Amino acid sequence: MLILVSGGSGSGKSEFAEGLVVSSGLNERIYLATMQVWDAESVRRVERHRAMRAGKGFQTLECPTGLDRLEVPEHAAVLLEDLSNLSANEYFAPQGGGKAAFDRVLAGITKAAARADLLVVVTNELFSDGVRYDPETAAYLELLADLNRAIAAKADQVYEVVCGIPVAWKEVFT
Repeated sequence: MLILVSGGSGSGKSEFAEGLVVSSGLNERIYLATMQVWDAESVRRVERHRAMRAGKGFQTLECPTGLDRLEVPEHAAVLLEDLSNLSANEYFAPQGGGKAAFDRVLAGITKAAARADLLVVVTNELFSDGVRYDPETAAYLELLADLNRAIAAKADQVYEVVCGIPVAWKEVFT
């Protein structure tokens, strides 16, 4: 099963996504960490997420790029945190962005979803601020929007978390 969880910064999407994994009944829980740690703020975010996962049985795999080359364990519950970081890392990587980054990320999601019994993908809602961005940032945002739509189309369930409240946009029960 593939589930996409979207929401704004601080919306509660990570906590909701973790709850989906923990309540799945699957004992092997994999956390795919995508953040590249660059500064004190990113260190604080990583520490906060580690504290949220403490005692929940997650094994953390660092995956800032190359999800398409990663072998997640079969039949596990996998939480990818998050698509926005993974997409940015791939887009701005030396091997290039654009369609190649889209293909790498989507191939990784597809491969992980095929191996795991549950894959929960967390993404950010970054498109409502009305800000005009420089062309490179706008191109990255377009890539993320394209990936969000492609993954939502493949997903069995899609949620948006608003003020800590999950809103179901798509539910296909298998």
